[in-house]
Amino acid sequence: MLLPTKGVSSDRALMTIGADILDELLDPLSVSALWERFSKRESSVARGRRITFDWFTLALAALYTMNLIETSTDGFIKRAHVS
Repeated sequence: MLLPTKGVSSDRALMTIGADILDELLDPLSVSALWERFSKRESSVARGRRITFDWFTLALAALYTMNLIETSTDGFIKRAHVS
């Protein structure tokens, strides 16, 4: 699930989706704004994959667990400063 396996292709692995989310997270965004930006990008890029909102939130949870994203005081999601 996190990494590609026989049952999960590489373009649907949570690590791949998380990397795509981080590409879209240039400035702090709400979850809904990030989802809209992400899904618009996915529909414009011909990858042949359809990512659902629940799979998107699993990728967000994985990023949060790895301390790659954090929430700001106003409730927006932003990239974490890794030192």
